Amino acid sequence: MKYVLVTGGVVSGLGKGVTASSIGLLLKACGLRVTSIKIDPYLNTDAGTMSPFEHGEVFVLDDGGEVDLDLGNYERFLDIKLTRDNNITTGKIYQSVIDKERRGDYLGKTVQVVPHITDAIQEWIERVAKIPVDGQEGPADVCVIELGGTIGDIESMPFIEALGQFSYRVGSGNFCLIHVSLVPVLNVVGEQKTKPTQHSVRGLRGLGLTPNILACRSTKALGENVKGKLAQFCHVPEENIVTLYDVPNIWHVPLLLKDQKAHEAILKGLNLLGARKPELKEWTARTKVFDTLHDPVRIAMVGKYTGLSDSYLSVLKALLHASVACHRKLIVEWIAAGDLEDSTAKEAPGVYKAAWDLLKGVDGVLVPGGFGDRGVQGKILAAKYAREKKVPFLGICLGMQIAVIEFARSVLGLHDANSTEFDPETANPCVIFMPEGSKTHMGGTMRLGSRRTYFNVTDCISAKLYGNVRFVDERHRHRYEVNPNMISKLENVGLSFVGRDETGQRMEIVELPSHPYFVGVQFHPEFKSRPGKPSALFLGLIAAACGCLETVLHDNGHVRKPLTSAMSNGHSMKIHQNGGAIKSSNGSVNGVYSNDTHSILPRFKTWSTTRASSIANARTHFVCKMGRFPSIIWKHSLYIVPCFLF
Repeated sequence: MKYVLVTGGVVSGLGKGVTASSIGLLLKACGLRVTSIKIDPYLNTDAGTMSPFEHGEVFVLDDGGEVDLDLGNYERFLDIKLTRDNNITTGKIYQSVIDKERRGDYLGKTVQVVPHITDAIQEWIERVAKIPVDGQEGPADVCVIELGGTIGDIESMPFIEALGQFSYRVGSGNFCLIHVSLVPVLNVVGEQKTKPTQHSVRGLRGLGLTPNILACRSTKALGENVKGKLAQFCHVPEENIVTLYDVPNIWHVPLLLKDQKAHEAILKGLNLLGARKPELKEWTARTKVFDTLHDPVRIAMVGKYTGLSDSYLSVLKALLHASVACHRKLIVEWIAAGDLEDSTAKEAPGVYKAAWDLLKGVDGVLVPGGFGDRGVQGKILAAKYAREKKVPFLGICLGMQIAVIEFARSVLGLHDANSTEFDPETANPCVIFMPEGSKTHMGGTMRLGSRRTYFNVTDCISAKLYGNVRFVDERHRHRYEVNPNMISKLENVGLSFVGRDETGQRMEIVELPSHPYFVGVQFHPEFKSRPGKPSALFLGLIAAACGCLETVLHDNGHVRKPLTSAMSNGHSMKIHQNGGAIKSSNGSVNGVYSNDTHSILPRFKTWSTTRASSIANARTHFVCKMGRFPSIIWKHSLYIVPCFLF
């Protein structure tokens, strides 16, 4: 087994996840089988109980593991299926060691960080690296390991020590260390500064790890003199120093590494010189299509966590995959659900009007998943608007539940219909707590992971989008479900529950047959969307928003040629400026354009500051500028130090 370790220095958020994913893709393109491991040095056992504002979205795996969002990047780039054990946390390691100590496995020895914790880390890596994740038999050829955080963080020290020991154990020809660091350009002097990287590498070497390759984040390619200085002071050959500079979107990153022959340096370090040259024709072609998109499709994202778009990272990626497949430039209109509510109309009428103006100007509406009652009424109003105005709608998890609640209130006349999550005493519970759930323990107690959904109505949009299959397997993450006792009432007035679980009692997919595209799903289809293989239901939403759904349905959920219809929902498609001109090459986040008042800046982008008009929120928002690696933000300051951004 060969191992590639990716570490980060100077600052966090440089894009180690995308770098690790791109390295994995590059090695896979060389004909190697690749697996990935993410190390997160926090004490949480997993990411399941973390707020999306704290850590971004919780990515869910087939086995029900709630993991870091970087594993989503690995799965999307490499088209693999990872397990919960591919995400190592300090909490998991310490828990396993303490469990062994309680069983007496250490035979009375004093249990210490070294060697017991460090040994446990190494054993975990070796064990998980052998688990096949690509559907083939036997272990992979290469395991790409990403160490979260920044070199020098106190919580990372046990992992640094363990990885230093591990590199010695497996041997230099089986271990390659890639250090992602920052080479900033100070506006005052206008030159690339190497000192931060020098200090970072010095700290790394002082901890027992020596980088084989430097991946330097900068706004532009490194000058030869800069490379020479880094090679001299960091003891890394010039040919092993690559620049991760600004590119239009993150799909360029593997191509950037390939053009700088990073694969040759990695293969040399791993004694794999017999591998073929990387084959990335399909990836290159898709990236070029992405760069040339100009006909827009505008989707409203009506959510609760619109303060950080990483909260909905997989949803954004799924929308992007579908829009590229339909040859459309994706413009996301971020709408805080609470801004649509009557209370906002009283407290901040300008914010209320702006939110509704955005909603009324989009081609499609998406209500993603979430927890808690904040903003629920706004989501219900958005679903009602989409249903009544025949605007394409997709509701995911909670989004499906609020669509059912809205239908019960508006069509059935049950004005107090609600979820027991929001009103435990409601007389008309449309959504109820799942009987097998736990109300006392939060972590890992939901309905999680891949579950099967059977189509009980074959002549429906969802079934056609999935290719007229009998069932589909999608990933779940929820505690509440549609009340099976309400189903007959709802279906009698027009709602159709076309997909159910194996018992027939748990509702999985709901459609409104009288609507062009009104779909709600209890599962999370975004987690299995891939570049070149968009999620069926996201493809349906984008196609419907573009006025091309019939073409996609005719091809059983496939896009066989560019969809060039210029009509969407009865009006001409046009560039929407949101108060300013949209820039074709530097105004997006990963190719996704956003409105200025509700832009949420995920990783990989440039930023600029603007004051939000929201009196209710009274906070500073940032305008998305470019789908790239992120900037460094100094909070409570008007100054931004830009990073080189993908």
